[in-house]
Amino acid sequence: MNAIPIKFERFQAAEDDFCQERIVAAKQKLGDRLVILGHHYQQEGVYRHADHTGDSLKLSRAAAASDAEFIVFLGVHFMAEVADILSRPDQTAILPDMAAGCSMADMANLSKVERCRRELSEHYDFDATFTPVTYINSAADLKAFCGEHGGIVCTSTNAPNILQWSFAQREKVLFFPDQHLGRWTGYKMGIPLDEMVVWDPDQDMGGLTKAQIDKAKILLWKGHCSVHQMFQPQHITKFREQYPEGKVISHPESPFEVCRLSDEVGSTEFILKTVAASAPGTRWLVGTELNLVNRLAENMRPEGKVVSFMSPLICECSTMARIDPQHLAWTLENLAEGNVVNRIHVEPQEATLAKLALDRMLQAS
Repeated sequence: MNAIPIKFERFQAAEDDFCQERIVAAKQKLGDRLVILGHHYQQEGVYRHADHTGDSLKLSRAAAASDAEFIVFLGVHFMAEVADILSRPDQTAILPDMAAGCSMADMANLSKVERCRRELSEHYDFDATFTPVTYINSAADLKAFCGEHGGIVCTSTNAPNILQWSFAQREKVLFFPDQHLGRWTGYKMGIPLDEMVVWDPDQDMGGLTKAQIDKAKILLWKGHCSVHQMFQPQHITKFREQYPEGKVISHPESPFEVCRLSDEVGSTEFILKTVAASAPGTRWLVGTELNLVNRLAENMRPEGKVVSFMSPLICECSTMARIDPQHLAWTLENLAEGNVVNRIHVEPQEATLAKLALDRMLQAS
């Protein structure tokens, strides 16, 4: 190991072109010892260097299958945690900027979920009544909670299969942290809206009566994605007035009415495949993160397809955007010199329980 790690200050004010050269050089030096995983929401300046790109499920599988010594995740903290949990003990998961978090994941923490379990346990046998399901956009300790209590992890891709699995285990589901994904998935399964109630962790008993919980099939945690929350029904209405022949496709993290007004709803992988498979000249309004939409628009332009971002407010995921060429160059150059920076490590007991929930997901999906 190099005794003196390279400080980030060397790259902080560096031009992108300089950083791109350093990234390429470090990748070449590291060779097969390195694999870079890139989420679709990443900016192009780092996304271009990813060895595998995709949504959370695809990248989880890539992490589990990797033989590389170093797994560098172009994403946010919970994604790098999943890479650490699913990888071998001799592998190292790395996040180029430790401040790259997820506002949705922060809306459900272990203390609040444990309080929810205690309050429900006053009226129900929790482990016999509720299957806890956490969206992959959550911290490792919540995945461990699900592993410990017979629960499971889901992604936007496999959420329908995971809910079917969950109801096969127990009568009800506690779904966190994204209420919109849980509601839309339940709705598509035929669960009435009044049987999916929102649990507010800042109120006693989630702000619900026992009668409401008795009737409910799904308790939806009061959480959401700040980017997808921007999309509104009026954006779709205006688009349809201007382009009656146009198509609307949205991510299920979007509000319920946006999903209901869309022609198609699905994960980032589903959005990419659906638009790519459409006829030349098709016009699309897309409700998901800006970097993905811009990249899709550029890729579809040669086929005469017009792809537009749903919100008039241009907003990317601010935490995803923290992974920039400067941070990636700094991370890889340190690795090439024998220094590991920004390692993501989940404690063994927590990792074991979280892996149990993740393995259930991979098997069920």
